[in-house]
Amino acid sequence: MEAELQGLAMAGATALVGLIVSEGFERAKSGLARLFGRGASGEAAEEELQAAHEDLTRARAVGDVGAQSDVQARLQHRLEGVFREDPDAAGELARLLSELAPDASHAFVNLVSGGVNLAPVFQSSPISGDIHFHVPSAPSSATGDRVRPDQVPVVTGTFSNRTVQLGDLEAWLGMLAGDSGSVGVRVLSGLPGVGKSALAWRCAERVKGLFPDGQLYVDFATLRDLVTPMTGPGGDVSEALAMCLRGLRGLSGGDFGIPDSLLDRANLFRSRTAGLRILLVLDDVNQAAQVRALIPKGAGSAVLATSQGTIGELALDGGTRFVPVKPLDVHGGLELLKDRCGAEAVEAEPEAAERLVRLCDGLPVALQVAAARLVGDSLSMAELAAELDDETGRLAGLALDGEESSVSAVLGPSYRLLPPDAARLYRLLGWLPFGLFDAGVAAVAAGTDPGSAKRLLGVLAKAGLVEKAHDKRYRMHDLVRLHARERAAEEEPQTEQSALTQRVGTHYLVLTAFADRALRRERLRIADLEDLLRDAADPFAAADGPPPLEWLDAERSAILAVLRDAVRHELHTLAWRLAESFSVLFLYHRYLRAWTETLELGIEAAEAAVAAADTAGEMEEATAGGARLRSLLSRPLIDLGQNNRAGEQLQRAVELAEATDRLDLRASVQEFLGRYLEIVDPSEAAGAYRRSLQLNEQAGETRGVALATFFLGRALDARGDHAEAMALLRRAQRDLENREEPDLRMAARVKAAIGVVHGHLGDTGQAIHDLREAIRELAGVADGMQYEAQARVRLAGLAEQAGGQEELVRECLSRAAGINDALGNQRLAEELRRRLTDLDR
Repeated sequence: MEAELQGLAMAGATALVGLIVSEGFERAKSGLARLFGRGASGEAAEEELQAAHEDLTRARAVGDVGAQSDVQARLQHRLEGVFREDPDAAGELARLLSELAPDASHAFVNLVSGGVNLAPVFQSSPISGDIHFHVPSAPSSATGDRVRPDQVPVVTGTFSNRTVQLGDLEAWLGMLAGDSGSVGVRVLSGLPGVGKSALAWRCAERVKGLFPDGQLYVDFATLRDLVTPMTGPGGDVSEALAMCLRGLRGLSGGDFGIPDSLLDRANLFRSRTAGLRILLVLDDVNQAAQVRALIPKGAGSAVLATSQGTIGELALDGGTRFVPVKPLDVHGGLELLKDRCGAEAVEAEPEAAERLVRLCDGLPVALQVAAARLVGDSLSMAELAAELDDETGRLAGLALDGEESSVSAVLGPSYRLLPPDAARLYRLLGWLPFGLFDAGVAAVAAGTDPGSAKRLLGVLAKAGLVEKAHDKRYRMHDLVRLHARERAAEEEPQTEQSALTQRVGTHYLVLTAFADRALRRERLRIADLEDLLRDAADPFAAADGPPPLEWLDAERSAILAVLRDAVRHELHTLAWRLAESFSVLFLYHRYLRAWTETLELGIEAAEAAVAAADTAGEMEEATAGGARLRSLLSRPLIDLGQNNRAGEQLQRAVELAEATDRLDLRASVQEFLGRYLEIVDPSEAAGAYRRSLQLNEQAGETRGVALATFFLGRALDARGDHAEAMALLRRAQRDLENREEPDLRMAARVKAAIGVVHGHLGDTGQAIHDLREAIRELAGVADGMQYEAQARVRLAGLAEQAGGQEELVRECLSRAAGINDALGNQRLAEELRRRLTDLDR
């Protein structure tokens, strides 16, 4: 708890520094004073804040990084005292910062929302249409401190029974915690719907105190839906390792610093977990590798997995034990019915109640639906038992397996008793490519309004066919979802599944397009979505709207699943447009495999759209879309080390772009080509940037001109043309800063590049000044962390070269190492720390 408090205070202090030196400080002063006044020296809170403002202003004016760090340390110490005395203060500060300093406060707000147990505000954020999502935790740019993961879902319903097994598991985990040398593995095995996941989740909830370094969670059923043949063997294991590595460093998104190969990820996972005591819950494993690769190295850690059967290879492992989770016996089933229906109802009809337990084969999922019928339809136990008896006999001729028959016997009558509109929603929900959804998605799936969808979801929840999750979304059990899908295939028109994919895909396209524009308004876009967006409500523009980047990250699995379905149903235009808008997520969070797949699906769809186009306009738009997506694809391919494939994509992108009248597109493709050539043939990069600059000028794309000028200046500096590089970079800086909407992140990157050129020209003092300014500016903008770290390393090199500035060198290297830790670039972080060690010799 103390470590969490310190980490939260550090993130809060970093955000406060950004607010105190901003124009919003005067507006925030009274609110901050009230918050600081909760501590022991509350009577002087306003004077304290004013002093911090003046100290920071002076330090910034002279570029005194050390003095700025001192003020930040004072603020951190102060916040630790405030949060310790009143945990609700963290939520109050998060709200204040998110209103007045949103760019500087993401890390702190996300720490609060991500489960640091001080003031759990912002746990879910509503979007218009009753959309909800979880804001994932993110790292503080000020520190490499790891956020304690707490990922295992909670059991939302009443948990009953399994008392003995729960006690045995807790005793085993307690024994591990006291053992200095072992890591334990248990696999809960049993039929679908028998309650394995609920048992694992409930156990994890009860033993949190035994795992001070947190709990990680992986649902392999979901991962099996997400991976594709392109990921190759072990794709789900590789992604599971990436998820856990991100969780361990407290980072919600991005694979920056995470190795690409499965072997390297497994090795890094073992290194990261050495010395930690963590619990991993792995749901629905079906291969030994899914467990073996995720066994942590820290003594006292444990893996608790669920599986539908006994995996032979794991049974041979000496440290793995299988725990059979059998259907509830009569006593256990009756206890569940008592929880749902009341003890009086069960005790009034004991024989009929026992009959119900047997008809449901003791499967909790079936018993819960049966209990919903008893309560919702005011049936007696005897009446429902007789009905299910008839249903079981009817299904016996269908040669269904026992567990399927028991669930189907319960679901069949429940489904047939639904009102027609609720029954239709039930069927259509089975066709969604994901099992967790909100009322907005349900409304779109059924082609109705959110209010009606919420009412129908209430009917389904009352019938036990969907479960309302703790974040106001709804979950459909896999077996129920299978039944719903079967009913849809039988009762819906053949064209309805494609129509549903069109509706849901368009829903996500609209929201993703709004999020894209909120993040990067001036980004090049090919798809013409104006008609689609004109009458739609933009949730991200609302005063209390959700952060667009966090929404994209939380919904990425759903969006990718919908994109796959759109391609499968040959909804070509929808698919490539969705891929284009969705790609903005990956410019911030580098999920390289998902990014690659998104763009490849979009390219496939764009090519098909060209072939199917009815008009010249449709053909040109899809051709341009294919060129844009191919140029974007070069980015993840280069990061994956697939330079040859990147070059092939860019060559084809150039050809496609030249076939269009889009000068802005042709300019952008040349910019991407230049960045590729910087890696494979630096002598040719400047030529591509010059072509990009000329095309942007012809197109009147002022931001494109500024970016091409920046990249050209950097390329010329790299080949020794420092004077021309300086002139170009100063031009780019002016253009970016003087725009109607200044591009602060890119302007700061240009300023850092100018500092580097000053260093090459021998003006070390000016170089240090420029790099300090760039670092300060990059620290205050979204997506600036990695560029801040790069600038700090450059500054450390210059300061070391100049001599006599050892403290500045140490501060820069230490901060850069911390940032790279937070980003997951462990190799570079360790290299920087070795440089720090060398300074002491």
